[in-house]
Amino acid sequence: MDYYGIGWLVALIALLVIELITLGLTTIWFAGGALIALIAALFGAPFWVQVTLFIVVSIILLVVTRPIAVKYWNKDRIKTNADSLVGQTALVIEEIDNLKAKGTVSVNGLEWTARTADNSVIEKDKVVTIKEIQGVKLIVESK
Repeated sequence: MDYYGIGWLVALIALLVIELITLGLTTIWFAGGALIALIAALFGAPFWVQVTLFIVVSIILLVVTRPIAVKYWNKDRIKTNADSLVGQTALVIEEIDNLKAKGTVSVNGLEWTARTADNSVIEKDKVVTIKEIQGVKLIVESK
């Protein structure tokens, strides 16, 4: 094994260790590219071929398999904190009017600044559904 092969082996191990530490599907794609580059190095491919294979395989793995992996990886993830509010209902405690930059809702006993998703005005005491969170504002729509 030449110096390039050793370099690819070190890169492969480092990328796998980072992936094991983070478990965030961040470096696994590049580890696949490093593995292919290592195999190419073992077969005596020129360095430019190794680098090209690393880049191409990494990009292909990232683009093709990442969406599928993320879908199944996060399938059983329990939403926490603010993420858990999406899809819940809230009570409007101050009229929501995007043009006047005002509006407050109550969710689980906490008050949140709210804006409507469609720029409509929602009156006080109406029930709304939380569609998303943008910064510290809930984006809601009439139920």
